[in-house]
Amino acid sequence: MKTKTLKKDKVNIITLGCSKNMVDSEVLSGQLLANEIDVVHENAKKDHNIVVVNTCGFIDKAKEESINTILEQVELKQRGRLDKVYVTGCLSERYRGDLESEIPGVDAWFGTMELPLILKKFDADYKAELIGERLLSTPTHYAYLKIAEGCNRTCSFCAIPLMRGTHVSKPIEAIVTEAEKLVNSGVKEIMLIAQELTYYGLDLYKQRKLADLLRALANVKGLEWIRLHYAYPHKFPMEILDVMKEFPNICNYIDMPLQHAADNMLKAMKRQITRGEMEELVAAIREKVPGIALRTTLITGFPGETLEDVEELKAFLEKMRFDRVGVFTYSHEEGTSAYDLEDDIPAEEKERRAQEIMEVQQEISLEKNQEMLGKIYRVIVDKKESGRYLARTEFDSVEVDNEVIINTTKRLKPGEFVNVRITKAYDYDLEGELV
Repeated sequence: MKTKTLKKDKVNIITLGCSKNMVDSEVLSGQLLANEIDVVHENAKKDHNIVVVNTCGFIDKAKEESINTILEQVELKQRGRLDKVYVTGCLSERYRGDLESEIPGVDAWFGTMELPLILKKFDADYKAELIGERLLSTPTHYAYLKIAEGCNRTCSFCAIPLMRGTHVSKPIEAIVTEAEKLVNSGVKEIMLIAQELTYYGLDLYKQRKLADLLRALANVKGLEWIRLHYAYPHKFPMEILDVMKEFPNICNYIDMPLQHAADNMLKAMKRQITRGEMEELVAAIREKVPGIALRTTLITGFPGETLEDVEELKAFLEKMRFDRVGVFTYSHEEGTSAYDLEDDIPAEEKERRAQEIMEVQQEISLEKNQEMLGKIYRVIVDKKESGRYLARTEFDSVEVDNEVIINTTKRLKPGEFVNVRITKAYDYDLEGELV
């Protein structure tokens, strides 16, 4: 007589939003694996029976994408293709009450800090000793490393503190242990992330400790590149630049969102800094670390922004000549202090302003790329696509910055470092030959 065997659960994790969410998904998958539960990221085979959607609730477009993804998974469950749908992350943290009544097909909702509760649904135990044991959703040669949770800033447009709470730093020893485990698994490049890197340590050690953390990480054997994401300009800890100069494996790269340049906008956004102070800071950073690549992000269409403010922002870009720039349109978020202001600029006009600013940056980017022609750079190979290799210099982060296209018949491996002479320059990409 045949007995029916129970099918083993397989969990698919779908991650939306930022790299901080990606790390949360990787930690969850590491915990599930340690509890002997089969887990994958963004499963293309579709042979899973349980889905965890890790949502983003940052701005309107992200919320829309998160809700659409949840509805797609609930529909698959209704058609008998899935047994369970769980939802976690920022959208769930922020709107759980509303979502529970609107989307009853979801089996359980979790906030951003409820990993042990998710594991309970799988009869799994949270294993505190698993620092750094993650199933990477990135290629094996690079990984994001979260050094802190939450944010203490009160920027008027930002809902992050509502979803992620106040700033909580991880201890230096725990971060170093995690980095060592990542390197032992084949990771060559680590991107440090937090809502605000430069606040690191103030809560835990009563002083900013990013410089100490960088020094400790730079001494991790086998770690080739360390990259800094999301530095806040107000009270920027200049001592990190000395460490950057001291250790060649700390990339000459800082991602520092400035958001605007017009003083009235900076004040309305509660950024605690003026245009003049930002210009002085950028000049001081460039003087301390010549050749450093500075990336920034800007917001267009904040309530009350005038065409004069947009012109000032364009003039600021032309003067500062940042290496990399991203532009977002303002999203009117309930719970933020800017929500009390009238969202008085139509969506199409916000987009038009963003486009205008990006056109200014496009020219700057092309000119900067042309300055690299004929020079030799050490690059990391990311992947092979359409018969050519795509790589990055230390001045470029994953997915958001420039790529170096290498045409060669030589076989290169992802994560390999090679030297390349730049032969062609485009607006946002370069071409080069192996040296």
